[in-house]
Amino acid sequence: MGVAEDCKEIFRELQRKKSHRYVIFKIDDKQKQVVVEKTGKVTESYDDFTASLPENDCRYAIYDFDFVTEENCQKSKIFFIAWSPAISRIRAKMLYATSKDRFRRELDGVHYELQATDPTELDLEILRERAH
Repeated sequence: MGVAEDCKEIFRELQRKKSHRYVIFKIDDKQKQVVVEKTGKVTESYDDFTASLPENDCRYAIYDFDFVTEENCQKSKIFFIAWSPAISRIRAKMLYATSKDRFRRELDGVHYELQATDPTELDLEILRERAH
């Protein structure tokens, strides 16, 4: 499975320039590669991000999580999220599972990785706990 060049470029924009809050990627069956499906503006919320994930299909996503530490310091951590809902097609789940590690290696600078099969596993509190 290939990775479209703009995937890495848009990830670097999120990472270095903070020009996106999140990026959602999908596997394009025709092109046989991972492509950018959607980017979220910096002003968008975590709820906007989770609402952008399809209910019944797999996706990869990057989310730039901003938070304040106990010492009152503003911090940011980048999460890689493998979204694989339980109700998605088995073929899609297998394709995303087998391509995940290769795609993840292309995105240098991710701090944490999450695997989610339903919305409860994407709760904002989980990101908060991982980031601290």
